[in-house]
Amino acid sequence: MAPPLIQLTDIALTFGGASLLDGVDLAVGAGERICLVGRNGSGKSTLLRIAAGLIEPDRGSIFVQPGALVRYLPQEPDLSRYATTLDYVEAGLAASDDPHQARYLLEQLGLNGSEDPAHLSGGEARRAALAHVLASDPQILLLDEPTNHLDLPTIEWLEGRLQQSSAAIVIISHDRRFLEKLSRTTVWLDRGRARRVELPFSGFEDWRDQQLADEEMQQHKIDRKIVAENHWVHGGVTGRRKRNVRRMAELAKLRQSRRDYRAVQGKATLSVAEAETSSSLVIEAKGLSKSFGDTAIVRDLSLRLMRGDRLGIVGPNGAGKTTLVSLLTGALPPDSGEVRLGVSLEIATLDQGRESLDPTWTLSEALTRGRGDVVTIGGEKKHVIAYMKDFLFAPEQRRTPISALSGGERGRLMLARALAKPSNLLVLDEPTNDLDLETLDVLEEVLAQYKGTVLLISHDRDFLDRAVTSVIVPEGDGRWTEYAGGYQDMLTQRGTDLKRRETRAKEAVSAPVAAETKPSDAPQPSAKRRLSFKDKHALETLPGEIAALESKQAQLARKLEEPDLYTRDRKTFEDASQALSDVQSKLAAAEERWLELELLRSEIEG
Repeated sequence: MAPPLIQLTDIALTFGGASLLDGVDLAVGAGERICLVGRNGSGKSTLLRIAAGLIEPDRGSIFVQPGALVRYLPQEPDLSRYATTLDYVEAGLAASDDPHQARYLLEQLGLNGSEDPAHLSGGEARRAALAHVLASDPQILLLDEPTNHLDLPTIEWLEGRLQQSSAAIVIISHDRRFLEKLSRTTVWLDRGRARRVELPFSGFEDWRDQQLADEEMQQHKIDRKIVAENHWVHGGVTGRRKRNVRRMAELAKLRQSRRDYRAVQGKATLSVAEAETSSSLVIEAKGLSKSFGDTAIVRDLSLRLMRGDRLGIVGPNGAGKTTLVSLLTGALPPDSGEVRLGVSLEIATLDQGRESLDPTWTLSEALTRGRGDVVTIGGEKKHVIAYMKDFLFAPEQRRTPISALSGGERGRLMLARALAKPSNLLVLDEPTNDLDLETLDVLEEVLAQYKGTVLLISHDRDFLDRAVTSVIVPEGDGRWTEYAGGYQDMLTQRGTDLKRRETRAKEAVSAPVAAETKPSDAPQPSAKRRLSFKDKHALETLPGEIAALESKQAQLARKLEEPDLYTRDRKTFEDASQALSDVQSKLAAAEERWLELELLRSEIEG
């Protein structure tokens, strides 16, 4: 077996007294495709920076195979030292590399090489950084959120490029579809430890949920055992308790194990402050047109948005998605046509660039907007610490400056600010950037329950498929077309992806047919799980059985505690001992069955 290209062994790192990484191992072999997943703040980006040699761990060893070229893509690339994007990309080339590769990749990514890095948008900086890491054809690619700020055509181009690459790749991403297409192995960073499973991301979440369920059951067993042992300690005679040193030591170990246990971080508690219900008609556009100079952004668009609709807006960067939203919400006047807004509209907006955040603010000031210690949510007041906890911020972060927050923390902060404002029309511009997958799941649930209307700009295909009822797409020359359903439905109806301006007749006909003949292209409906009559009956009767078994266990334990029982009546002692063992086995089985059914019931009921 060939040695790994990168080997991290027993990596430990502590920040501010708290252990971030504790004995993490990571091995990356030639050609491997690894996705690194975990909650925001679990240390994914830190571990990738350690692998890239940018951070020195407190403990552990780092091995990189001699001669192996490693390229690292950070979340926020720094191009400030370079005069142009071409200079930046060429700086990543080795002497033996083809110099034309830099310009070729820039052109493939929609740049010409003459751009001033000081004036790049987030998407342009990310594309230049991708060209920088890909140009030298490295053996190892470490990619931290490579799809952030990229449009859909670029994401799909990047997928194709990485699928053809021979490099070993480690990816951190919130884009489920991207991870499903590229990963073969998943490394789960959880509570300071790394667990590797030889499954692509598509199989990881079911595996993770089962691991967490098993862990919860194990902790429940430990709790029950501690209760039983405490009963033995306090119910037995003092002399026997002193003699059984081994059992007391085991109880101490159980207690220590319970103290050392780090529970899984809870989910964010997202909720939208809803305003009064708007009119049934939310937005009606007729013959809407807008141009900047000779460039038509919107041409002759007619659109009707009703209460409860969720409209996804997709397209390449520069297609005019943000301009379209501004036109539809009345923030920008059209050159021609008209927009009619519904009655009683209350709009809440989440902007992509996080531009409304002052980096000098503290977290508390950003949430309260500098007005004391209270956040007002839908007319109700809540202490800022309690609201912070809803979005997974620790109380000690209250005075943390915005500039010190991670990308994921800034994303959650912007959500907290936007969702606190009463609204019946939510305008979300790239809400998924930097959020972990668990928070994305909660956001999807919140949007599904939101009674108002949603305008969503996103490049996350999986999120679009789950969250929207229709998608509007630019067709070129200012023309926009609305398609029913999510992103995948749009592709099927349109017959082509977003990289092409026109659809050839053959493709338009064959693509839907191909989609119909490939069951793997569309998610198959899964049967709705429910409790059987037998399961329901067990849930109702098991608590009574457990109580009866506990009573029987206590009765037998008291019998065995009689000081002279063994010498007086050995057979009774042996029968009672065997009966106690049987009762304990039945009790453990009943508790385990009850816990399984409770977890199943909770999952079904949401």
